[in-house]
Amino acid sequence: MPDATKALAGPDPAVLEFIDRFAELLTQAGMPRMAARVFICLLVDEDGRMSAAELGTWLQISPAAISGAVRYLIQVDMIVRERPAGSRRDLYRVYDDAWYEALTQRDQLLKRWAENLSLGMSVLPPGSRSRARLAESLEFMEFLAVELPAVLQRWRDRHIDPS
Repeated sequence: MPDATKALAGPDPAVLEFIDRFAELLTQAGMPRMAARVFICLLVDEDGRMSAAELGTWLQISPAAISGAVRYLIQVDMIVRERPAGSRRDLYRVYDDAWYEALTQRDQLLKRWAENLSLGMSVLPPGSRSRARLAESLEFMEFLAVELPAVLQRWRDRHIDPS
């Protein structure tokens, strides 16, 4: 259940500065700005779970901005929507292992990209620079598709047994 005092108080100014600074880094890497702010806000929240109203209070953003941000974050598997039993309000929760979860979902995406790159190569002239670029891209996607699961498994093994 959301903490009513959390929504009223908002974050400590230093925490809000951190949220904005880290969100800017994610934005520079291609994440939409509001989604980045919402993600980091949930990441720094003690229980990692907030309502849209709480997010709005903390970040001083509109319900429409929150709606778009959480829709994006759910789509890319960085947060999940929950509805506590007997409640009418949705809560948005960040996974404790959010980065791991987000990367595990990339495996299928890499495969789809590789399939489409192969199709693209079939319509480009043999020996062309454009086909060579797609071939290089395909090789990279195939490399990632092989290596990423191994890296994620090593992380999981380390995280489960940090000895």
